[in-house]
Amino acid sequence: MPDDAAAARDEAEEASAFSHPVVPPDATAAYGDHPDQVVDFYAPRDGAESAPLVVALHGGAWRAPYDRQHFTPFADFLARRGFAVANVEYRRGSSLPQQGGTGPVAGRWPETFDDIAAALDALPRLVREVLPQGDPRRTVVVGHSAGGQLALWAAARHLLPEDAPWHTAAPAPLRGVVALAPIADFVTARDLDVCSGAPAQFLGGEAVFEKRLPYADPAALLPTGIATTLVQGRADTTVPYAVAEAYADAAAKAGEVVGLTLLEDVGHFPLIDPAADACAVVAEEIAQLAW
Repeated sequence: MPDDAAAARDEAEEASAFSHPVVPPDATAAYGDHPDQVVDFYAPRDGAESAPLVVALHGGAWRAPYDRQHFTPFADFLARRGFAVANVEYRRGSSLPQQGGTGPVAGRWPETFDDIAAALDALPRLVREVLPQGDPRRTVVVGHSAGGQLALWAAARHLLPEDAPWHTAAPAPLRGVVALAPIADFVTARDLDVCSGAPAQFLGGEAVFEKRLPYADPAALLPTGIATTLVQGRADTTVPYAVAEAYADAAAKAGEVVGLTLLEDVGHFPLIDPAADACAVVAEEIAQLAW
């Protein structure tokens, strides 16, 4: 597809995904004192008394302008499919332009990871308190783009270096992870200049990039022992499918098989767009792990 046609398709797909109105949650709870340390909860719309819990981690290159609000239609879509949903907010990069560059900085080190770890640790208690329909024993973590990286990382905390503050002694009690167009391999993503240098920015710059990879890069944290599926559009120009393939290859070298579903003629945003067929595929991948 010519570059101009690809750009037009991407623009149309993004416009569709962002065209849905924000869906208010059924409840909101804090897992910390910072305004961004909150979780929005959506009860299963079918009235089920017990449902699998989907932990939703939004994308946006870990940058401040992209918060959980754009993920609310997707969260509601999953709730209408019978899931209990926890839409997690977390601290992202500063809203100020990066020094010597343009646009906001990607992520905060170490605060972004602090928040994901704290949120996942707090969720069983929060679910009991505000979303009793959610069953923490049937938890699937789902993340899109940068949120896909965070989802894979959350499932691999037991593989972090022992000096990492987020390290856990045992694997998280998850049914699985579904990572949607994830920034799953930081080296490949950096080499492809994914999201205008976001992976290197997130880790604090090129000077510390290699040093921090073992603490952040999903491709360096394998095998997790947790069922993992990647869903990726072949036509994605935001996070090219080569990034997902690199993660799958790294998993195979580590002796682990991860699922990789490549969707033809699908870009970056249909995976979280309730109006797109790809979103139904995502829901089915979640269901296969959750039930």
